[in-house]
Amino acid sequence: MTSPDWPQKPAILDRRSEAKSRLFHVESLDLRFSNGEERTFERLTGSDSGAVMIVAMPDPEHVLLIREYAAGFEEYVLTLPKGLVDPGEDIISAGNRELMEECGFGARRIEPLVELSLAPNYMRHRMQVLLATDLYPKRLPGDEPEPLIVETHALEELPALLAREDFHEARAIAALYIARDRLRSEAEGGAIW
Repeated sequence: MTSPDWPQKPAILDRRSEAKSRLFHVESLDLRFSNGEERTFERLTGSDSGAVMIVAMPDPEHVLLIREYAAGFEEYVLTLPKGLVDPGEDIISAGNRELMEECGFGARRIEPLVELSLAPNYMRHRMQVLLATDLYPKRLPGDEPEPLIVETHALEELPALLAREDFHEARAIAALYIARDRLRSEAEGGAIW
């Protein structure tokens, strides 16, 4: 999406692969901006198949959160279930699969809420946030190295969650506020459950 008053996008003069691992690909972009300035930017390229994050509601007031080890911080964090979309899978199927793998529940109703990015200046990564309701018990084997701890929290107690040291993932925080506001709006117009 562009606006007539936005500057022209920079020209890509060169693109180089700097490093690759099982999960990451670092790429350098040599850019020339419309004012003639040239800069080299490094970025992490993301998975082309995408990723999902699930706001799973076992009832109209509560959400399921998982406690998992975050190697980036070297600590356990509280967050929403999430994962990559497998090749050939749509986001709804991926969300339901991840929910079954990480929380032990499936959802009869899953709907897209919003698409979020993370550090767009340095990463090409988009995540589809899904709202899952009408849950039922269903466990699938996942790829986690240890069983995840699933916790139930009141959606209206987001300020209390934000005060915790173990709850700080920006995408999860944004997803919960967006889900809460969407549910409030729908409740004013009629029940969604």
